[in-house]
Amino acid sequence: MTEIVDARGLSCPQPVLMLINALKKTDEGEIEVLVDTEASKENVSRAAEGKGWKVKNIQQDNLEYRIFLVKN
Repeated sequence: MTEIVDARGLSCPQPVLMLINALKKTDEGEIEVLVDTEASKENVSRAAEGKGWKVKNIQQDNLEYRIFLVKN
């Protein structure tokens, strides 16, 4: 099951901190992160990759981003 981290409406570093908390709960699988700024999208992606997760896909809908992370 994919864990969803909804960080919309929050400014950095909140989205990154929420992601790090989610990463502590699992060593592998899929995580979907919802953010609503370009800066948060970049920071979350960079933080995930720094922890060994891969950015599988990023979907943009207006000003919202869905970042799909995966680690096997």
